[in-house]
Amino acid sequence: MEQARKRIAVVGLGPVGQIIAVHLHEAGQEVLLCDMDKSRMHLIQKEGIELTGAIKKKSTFEHLFTSVRDILPLQPDAIVFAVKAYHLAALIHDMTDFPREGILYISAQNGIDTELELAEAFGETNTFRMVVNFAGLHRAPNVIGVSFFNPPNYVASIDDSKTEAARWWAELLTSVKLDTMAVDSFEILRRVWEKSILNSSLSALCGVAQMNMKEVMALPDMVDIIEQVIMESIAVAKAENIHFEVNFVRHCLRYLRKSGSHFPSLAVDLMHKRPTEIDYLNGKFVEYGKKHYLPTPMHLAFTNMVKAITQKSLATEGAAHTAEANQRATQREREHFALPAMTNGQSGAYYLGVDLGSAYTKIVVINEQRDVLYRDVVKTLTRDKKPLADILDEVRDRFPIQAVCATGYGREQFPGADLTKTEIHCAARAVYQLTGRGANIIDIGAEDIKIITIDNKGAVQHFYMNSKCASGTGAFLTEMADKMEVRIDEMSQLAALSSTTKELNSFCTVFAKTEVMKWSFDQIPIEDIARGVYLSLTNRILKLKTDTALPMVLAGGVIAYHPFLRTLLAASFKKDDHTAGSVSVITNPQFCVALGAALFAQRHARLERTLVSNSGATIHESRTIEEPVTSPTALNIPILSN
Repeated sequence: MEQARKRIAVVGLGPVGQIIAVHLHEAGQEVLLCDMDKSRMHLIQKEGIELTGAIKKKSTFEHLFTSVRDILPLQPDAIVFAVKAYHLAALIHDMTDFPREGILYISAQNGIDTELELAEAFGETNTFRMVVNFAGLHRAPNVIGVSFFNPPNYVASIDDSKTEAARWWAELLTSVKLDTMAVDSFEILRRVWEKSILNSSLSALCGVAQMNMKEVMALPDMVDIIEQVIMESIAVAKAENIHFEVNFVRHCLRYLRKSGSHFPSLAVDLMHKRPTEIDYLNGKFVEYGKKHYLPTPMHLAFTNMVKAITQKSLATEGAAHTAEANQRATQREREHFALPAMTNGQSGAYYLGVDLGSAYTKIVVINEQRDVLYRDVVKTLTRDKKPLADILDEVRDRFPIQAVCATGYGREQFPGADLTKTEIHCAARAVYQLTGRGANIIDIGAEDIKIITIDNKGAVQHFYMNSKCASGTGAFLTEMADKMEVRIDEMSQLAALSSTTKELNSFCTVFAKTEVMKWSFDQIPIEDIARGVYLSLTNRILKLKTDTALPMVLAGGVIAYHPFLRTLLAASFKKDDHTAGSVSVITNPQFCVALGAALFAQRHARLERTLVSNSGATIHESRTIEEPVTSPTALNIPILSN
């Protein structure tokens, strides 16, 4: 193919898609962008895409779509697929009218055999496979921090019928310093398996352990596990007549050590309770192992663990909408927070944030000036849905709501939301709005603990979450209060009366209850037990990673009812020479995430108004398959690929 200007579509705008799109634009191609995340597309239309870190570039784009079907009338010369592998089948289903000839279909995805799905739909002669050796993270929905690039990338025509087209693609990207090598169909298969071995050896392990690649590679016991996974992979590859060099294991470990403080994309998805690509990574080695009667116990273990965690997470997310979950609520419980009275028929623009937590649903309304005009809370898991419906009716009667943002565990099931965002970015946005500075946000909820580090511009830099069990969460503290036979609001007062340094040793709620019972039998004073519970939680938080140069800000419903935690954390961080020193509680901590959602609703409405006023807007909205992103607001977690 000639090095002439071509029309190339990039479908899926995660880090890989955005990095490729910017380089294609720099190479003088006409680039069509497609992703169903409307907020992301609005930002890209307004500000373009920016690459920072290992690669620094910026491009603006004219053609943006939220449906892949809208690309066809523009007759693209090539389409690059950078979506999650498990979404490819549904995406292909939406492309039934696309021709088998005249378009290059290029898979730039994770995993084994993704190109075969494209080949079945569009023909082997039109299908290409690309292996990328760069990684990125979202610093904003349209800003990618390129973490590393270990050149070259590889590309091939999967049946070697269009080697000239593969060379054209490689030369095009190489001309803008995204070095890419055209290879034959046998070599690309080897490179696909090599990259999949690298991903499979570490991705699931990082997700299950909730550790980044650097942390895992620093532990000899973890490296032993990785070596075992790689050896299993090599045996399966050999049975498929795919061979690697003698020092391949050492090569893999060297590559993985260069990747730095990254969370692979599968690990990110697992930790954020989203579907994963496990079937295309470890699952593929299990599948091919069975084909050749080869045991793959390591791959099988990681595949089943990831699937089990994912299934449990998805079940938990939807629990509020099942009969089983409703049976867990034994009584109707609602707490109304009185605010200044307002008359009906308020004028102006108002924005609603709804945080559907595992225990309580919080609601916040703000005006254009970002003043909180209304807030309320209602129990989430209850058979009676009328209280929440009544609150929402009241809100809509009082305020002409312009946009609604839902967040929390039940965000995807909340009807009438204009957009959904994760709790992480909602908490970050609210804290930055209230403080205007960088911070370590400690958000203790009913069923998890989150540590969110934001910089002085409000961007999320790091995120860690303890979600393996209820230890240290609101549910844990409620159980402890019940076992001590005290009210929740009494625990802090009791703990403040104690000077004990003895902490509760058991993190598991079941064992902790037994330990509290033993303390009671041993005649340990109730105030010492209360302090011991808080000490165990404090020490658990101290083990989570924070930026010592930034202050601590406490948020979430737990800190609202357990203020003594701030006292212990402040003393502990000072003792640990935490340079920033201060530990504060955000205003109305229980409503922090809901406030962040309301702020996102305001931003969404402003973007919509901008689009309406812009007569040249080219975004077309219709149904398409969604590419899951690092987070709905582009969570800043390093990603190994896609």
